[in-house]
Amino acid sequence: MTAADHFAHSSAPSQQILTGTLVSDGAVVEDGLLAIDGDRIAYAGPADGFDADEFEGFGHAIRIGAPSGHFIFPGLVDVHCHGGNGGDFPGGEEASARKAIEFLHRSGTTTFLASMVTAPREDLLRGIELYVKLVDEGLVAGIHLEGPFLSHARCGAQNPDYLLEPDLDLMNELVGAAAGKLATMTYAPELPGAAALVDLMTFHGVTPSLGHTDCDDATAAASLAAAREGLESAGFDGVSSLPTVTHLFNGMPPMHHRAPGPVAACLRAAQSGKAVLELIADDTHLDPSTVATVFQLVGASNILLVTDSMAAAGLSDGNYMLGPSPVTVSNGVATLDSTGSIAGGTATLLEVVRKTVAAGVALPDAICSATAVPAAILGLSDEVGGLRRGLRADVVTTDQELGLTAVMRNGQWLA
Repeated sequence: MTAADHFAHSSAPSQQILTGTLVSDGAVVEDGLLAIDGDRIAYAGPADGFDADEFEGFGHAIRIGAPSGHFIFPGLVDVHCHGGNGGDFPGGEEASARKAIEFLHRSGTTTFLASMVTAPREDLLRGIELYVKLVDEGLVAGIHLEGPFLSHARCGAQNPDYLLEPDLDLMNELVGAAAGKLATMTYAPELPGAAALVDLMTFHGVTPSLGHTDCDDATAAASLAAAREGLESAGFDGVSSLPTVTHLFNGMPPMHHRAPGPVAACLRAAQSGKAVLELIADDTHLDPSTVATVFQLVGASNILLVTDSMAAAGLSDGNYMLGPSPVTVSNGVATLDSTGSIAGGTATLLEVVRKTVAAGVALPDAICSATAVPAAILGLSDEVGGLRRGLRADVVTTDQELGLTAVMRNGQWLA
C-alpha cells in the first residue's frame, strides 16, 4: 500500500509504519523506516534497526511502503511566504488566508510564516491580529513582516507610498499586537534609526532580516554583527542567535568588484556561520548557477530555501494582488503592474527544492535548507524540520523526480 492509497481510503490509525528512502538532517537512509505514533515520530532510521515488539502497538501498525526510488522527507518549512492558490496573507482577510494555508499544507509546506508586506499601520495591525489567531490554532508558525522600514531605492514590489524610516513607537505597537508571534522582520540597515530598530527587535526575540536595502558592504556587515550580538544577549530560549538575509541578491544592489555592496558582506557572514541567507531558487529570482555557487560558498546549513510565494502560486497565469498592489503573472512570472518589478514567487517550496537539485545541489543539502535550517531559525528544531524520534509527524513523500505523492501533518494524511 502506498501513502496516497492509504490516505485516500481511510483515516490515519494511531500507529503507522512508512518504508522507503529517508532524507533528513543531511543524511540519506536508503532502506529506511519511519514509525509514527499518533502525531509524533517514534522511530526513524534503517529498517533493520526497528523492532516492532519494542514499541507498544506497532505489532499491528499499518505499513505503507514507498515504491523503489521514492523519497520520504520531513515536512518543508518556509520562512518567507505570502500565500498561494488565490489566497493571500498581506491582505489580512481570514477567508483568503485560510485558503492559502490549506494549499500550502497540502503542497508539502507543513510549517511556515505568514509574510506581510509594507502597508498602512491599520492594515499591518489588522493582519497581525489575524495571524496571532491562526498561530494559536496551530495553522501558522508565526509572522514575518517584510517592511515597512525598507529602502525606496530597492523597494521592489513593496508599495513606496507606505515605506517609512524606522519608527520605534510603531515598532513597539506592532510587537505588542503580535504577542510574541512576530518571528522575523525585514529591514534596511542604512535608514536613520535602523540600529535602534535592530536593538528593539532583538530585545523582543524578533529575528532581524536584512533586505530591500541599498546599503554598502560596511553597513551590512556592521548591522548583521549587531543583530547577531543582540540576539545572543537577549537569550530567548529556542530562538536562533543568527540574523537572516531576505532573498539574497533580490532587493539589493548587485555585487560589483569596486562596490561590493551588501551581497559580499552577507556571503562572508554566512560563510563564517554568523548569518543565514534566503534564496528564492525558482529559476526566476536567481539563475541556477547562482544558487549552486552560493551553496558551494557558504554551505547548506547557512541557507534558507524560500518561495516568497504570492496568491498565484499553484495557479495559472492571470491577474492577482500582492497586498494593495495589482500583479500580473505571465509564463509563471509575477510582476508588479505599476513598475514591472518581480512581485513574489509562484512556486511551491517543493518545486524550489526540485529546481535547487536540478541546479546541481545535492538532494540532502537542498532538503536541509528547506527543513532543518528554517526550523532552527524559528526555534522549532525540537518540533519540526527533521525525521527524528519525538518530533511532530510532518512528512512529505515524493517520486524519483521529486514530484509530490503524499503529505502528512500532525500525523494526519492530507488528501
